Amino acid sequence: PQRRDLDKTLMLCRQLYNAALQERRDAYKKAGRTVGFYEQKRYLPEIRAELPEYKHIHSQVLQNVIERVDLAFKGFFRRVKAGQKAGYPRFKGKGRYDSFTFPQAYETGVKLQDGGRRVLLYGIGSVKVKLHRPLEGKIKTATVKREGEHWYIIFITEVDPKPLPPSE
Repeated sequence: PQRRDLDKTLMLCRQLYNAALQERRDAYKKAGRTVGFYEQKRYLPEIRAELPEYKHIHSQVLQNVIERVDLAFKGFFRRVKAGQKAGYPRFKGKGRYDSFTFPQAYETGVKLQDGGRRVLLYGIGSVKVKLHRPLEGKIKTATVKREGEHWYIIFITEVDPKPLPPSE
């Protein structure tokens, strides 16, 4: 059931990405206007209210999807301006969208449990995890990624800097 929930979350994030991309394309083609990050982000509460399947996905995960679309367009326009091969942002098929991110993991319901053997993910539940090394510091960001049939979670943590020993 957890694998099914992970697949469903990934599918809904991909659909939102493609819908946001389509909205930007249509707005420019039909009205000659651009739709920005904050304008699209403002519609997320309405989407969650009208489509019940999006209620089980944390709002910051959905905001991150919109941010990915925005970054794709920023990269496109940067390359156009630099005279490089631009590469217009693409729609993502099932095999081309493989992760979703909890940008503020410590606040959005990503918690280690059972001595680091499980991780609690918002909307999915407690998932068994194998940490290949103990986590140091405070968890800042968590990205859940699918590679083939396997699922991985990538943690970004904040640790206090340790000064290097003096060198001669």
